[in-house]
Amino acid sequence: MPLLIINADDFGYGPGINLGIIESHKNGILTSTTLMANMPGFDHAVELAKENPKLGIGVHLVLTCDKPLLNNVPSLVDEKGNFKHLSFYEQEFFVDLDELYQEWKAQIDKVIDAGIDPTHLDSHHHVNSIYPLSTVFERLAKEYSLPVRGNYNVSEDLTTTRRFFTMLDGIALEKEIWKPMSVGTLVDDVLTFDTLEAMCHPGFVDAELLDRSSFTNGRPYQVRELTKPYYQELFAQKGITLGTFRDLELYLTTGQLKKEAVV
Repeated sequence: MPLLIINADDFGYGPGINLGIIESHKNGILTSTTLMANMPGFDHAVELAKENPKLGIGVHLVLTCDKPLLNNVPSLVDEKGNFKHLSFYEQEFFVDLDELYQEWKAQIDKVIDAGIDPTHLDSHHHVNSIYPLSTVFERLAKEYSLPVRGNYNVSEDLTTTRRFFTMLDGIALEKEIWKPMSVGTLVDDVLTFDTLEAMCHPGFVDAELLDRSSFTNGRPYQVRELTKPYYQELFAQKGITLGTFRDLELYLTTGQLKKEAVV
């Protein structure tokens, strides 16, 4: 049976996003999320994660939002001590890769020390796909023996899905007349590639989000979309299994899924 992992980015950003992710999991098709170790909602997210053990929790490595965990990474921060803006990495740039390694390692370790066994790694704003940052990302994935998001040409000795799907965010905002076409693309891709991660960004809007992000109003619509019964019925009809990156490892090793992978 083809495996579909529906992963929400930004767990830990703040209480609104955290609660939207949990709603999408408990009452919808969301199976996985990735946790931001440096954000104000981290402790709240950890509590929710422990209350919802079937939700896969990965690490959403951060380099472009808020502040680092470490105070000795000068090449990663601006004059105020905040991580540099994404635009810094959209042109020729220099950062100390050892500083990046130490900071990202600290983020992974904070998640583990909080009692969470991470399922995989990805990153905020896809910075893991930018060379030479990707070399640090892959080094850590191998060090911790974790699967990764396949949002770039991942090294063959790392575990990832055969397809990475980015259109799920947009489906929630499409008019109903257009949704069958986009949903059909998702289903076709899962059936074609056998293993697929669909990224999304559900959440509820609160002051924390409004203070820090320009991506706000679309998130509650994603919660609404992910909790529609239609999808569970459709995936069951098509023989598609919903699961996590931990299920992916088993699937690629044995060709079979655990029964509890089905939501």
